Amino acid sequence: MTAQEPKQIAILIPCYNEEITIGSVIDSFHIELPEALIYVYDNNSTDNTARIAQEHGAIVRFEPRQGKGNVIRQMLRDINADYYVLVDGDGQHPPETVHELLKPLQENYADIVIGDRLTNQSYRRENKRIFHLFGNNTVRLLIGFLYNTRISDALTGYRAMNRHFAKTLPILSKGFEIEVEMYIHAVDKNWRIVEVPIETRSRPEGSISKLSTIRDGLKVLAAILSLFKDYRPLVLFTFIGSVLVLAGILFGVPVILEFFQTSLVERFPTAILAVGLVLSGLLSLTCGIVSDTVVKSYRKQYELEVLKESRDAQKEQTK
Repeated sequence: MTAQEPKQIAILIPCYNEEITIGSVIDSFHIELPEALIYVYDNNSTDNTARIAQEHGAIVRFEPRQGKGNVIRQMLRDINADYYVLVDGDGQHPPETVHELLKPLQENYADIVIGDRLTNQSYRRENKRIFHLFGNNTVRLLIGFLYNTRISDALTGYRAMNRHFAKTLPILSKGFEIEVEMYIHAVDKNWRIVEVPIETRSRPEGSISKLSTIRDGLKVLAAILSLFKDYRPLVLFTFIGSVLVLAGILFGVPVILEFFQTSLVERFPTAILAVGLVLSGLLSLTCGIVSDTVVKSYRKQYELEVLKESRDAQKEQTK
């Protein structure tokens, strides 16, 4: 396409048993963005989600691997566009705010835009499951603490991104952890992140949330800690090493003092424990340094991949 042609927008809707809401979601986005292509990826639904989506004008595809992360991974592989809008099919996210999500991308001061449901308290008003709000706040605070960043809504399913971000996003998550993986990746790789306050709506009667507060919450927390190990190993292993060395010193000081007083080491097991803890701490620090070197090397390689993708996109535009 030429540089003067309008940018392509893709609306991506991962779905699992959303026959009650999917039709109205598609219709609303057709009204707001008639030029956009709407893709619904059905993730093994047992109801009429796929049929209804097709009747309402969406491009319907199927993803057999269960889990939201699997669906989004395949969506970003399959679909080429300039801007991607990711939205749930449950009708909780207002389509009329899609213009506000796209604006930072179109004006080129953001690479990913996140719909923030918490700042304006709409999620608190509409959400009927109190532990969902507690879990969201816990995840938000944990990410902020570990990654030294400020995020208002970590688990929102309403977000938009440009092509460069979408096509270079490595997705390892299979389920609902995809939201935090996407955000942590954006922070670690220094992408431009903008949050836009949005209203949220309660599910209509008969529509059931697929998110398990306990099971999926634990998976999200595990993903945050695992990604912390992958992205910031020096901080993690330095902390672990420092704790081990400190513990070794605490155990070892009495033994050393006793040796100076009596020239004997009577608490030999304690001495062995102290030495083992200190050596383990130093080994942890060494692992952190080595891992940090590997991570920095990957970051450099990733920047080259992003640059290559950007050049390829520019070549397509000039054809």
